[in-house]
Amino acid sequence: ASGGDGYPDFKDDCKSSLRRHLTPEVYAELKDVKTARGVTLKNLINSGVQNQDSSIGVYLGDEESYTAFASLVNPIIEEYHSGYKVTDSHPADFDPSHLDAPNPDPDDEFVVSTRIRVARNLRGYGLTPTLGKDERVEVEKNVTGVLESLEGELKGTYYALSGMDDATAQQLIDDHFLFKKGDRFLDAAGINSEWPEGRGIFHNENKTFLTWVNEEDQLRIISMQKGGDIGAVFTRLAAAVNELSDKLGFQYNQNLGYLSSCPTNLGTGMRASVHIKIPLASAHADFKKICDENKIQARGIHGEHSESSGGIFDISNKRRLGLSEVECVQDMYNGVKKLIELEKSLAASSTPTASSDPPPADASSEPSPAAAAADPPIVAADPPAAAVADPPAGDPADKKKPPKKSKSCLIL
Repeated sequence: ASGGDGYPDFKDDCKSSLRRHLTPEVYAELKDVKTARGVTLKNLINSGVQNQDSSIGVYLGDEESYTAFASLVNPIIEEYHSGYKVTDSHPADFDPSHLDAPNPDPDDEFVVSTRIRVARNLRGYGLTPTLGKDERVEVEKNVTGVLESLEGELKGTYYALSGMDDATAQQLIDDHFLFKKGDRFLDAAGINSEWPEGRGIFHNENKTFLTWVNEEDQLRIISMQKGGDIGAVFTRLAAAVNELSDKLGFQYNQNLGYLSSCPTNLGTGMRASVHIKIPLASAHADFKKICDENKIQARGIHGEHSESSGGIFDISNKRRLGLSEVECVQDMYNGVKKLIELEKSLAASSTPTASSDPPPADASSEPSPAAAAADPPIVAADPPAAAVADPPAGDPADKKKPPKKSKSCLIL
């Protein structure tokens, strides 16, 4: 619905970033703007107007949208990525030799699994809301050509969703690798168009390297394994991402980093996480303080607001924009190391200082559609590390920031 001048008719209870920043003046400035691909303001805001429980409410259709609609998008970016200015320079560093991350848990006492992923989109194409069938299939062809040329531990198989047989689909479901059609937020943005054409999953033989093709982003590239060898997981991911980047080229902006249709996923587009068993540390009065000081976030393994299972928590980096990939992983590693040290200390003393309340969910975390859905999570928003039975939570703050409980962007 809209007012007489076309300005959206926002409900009184709409709390989205879109509503806060799309003033009548900004609307008047942008309502007739169109990018070279034909992206309009209506395209950008349709999901947020149709789904007024969104937290963000905008999806960008192409690289040019970030400049053409800057008067709306820039304030949203700066509000979400608190402390970052769109005039700042975003660094990039995917060199594993720059990471200081010896295994913090060589005896596998605490870390159950480790997973690191990035989102990427190919240079020269629209972002997923504006990809037509032919372009999407072309992206799939280009990407799978590179994926299927990978050698060594990255060597694997691509499974197209279109025409997939039941046995293959069931195996991918059992592995928590199969993704499903996007939710109503993605649907209203146009990301589900021609489903499932041009979409699929690639994974290596050991199931420690996985790539989703043409889901919310053109590429979701994931490295994962059991245990706490964070350096090995990052090294594997870096090898894959660097080769894909060299052969395909990704959309990158000096100020905003790697581009995505969702402004929450700018910068590194990275989520680095572990599932870790810390029943004593998580009950300690300083747990939240330690997480904040180390720029990490903690939540139950089934998503934000979920309870811990057996003292196991999902720990991940908070920041994405304004720091490099190495720094994102270093944040997570340093925080995990501190939590393990606390857990060991409390176990040795056997007199933990506990708070009466469970640790609060991190203020910037966000459940994924799969993690938050009432239906059984047969499709994980983030594929879990190999052999982890429970599907992990999706990425933080991808749909919204608390205390709102709606969703608007998936970050795997």
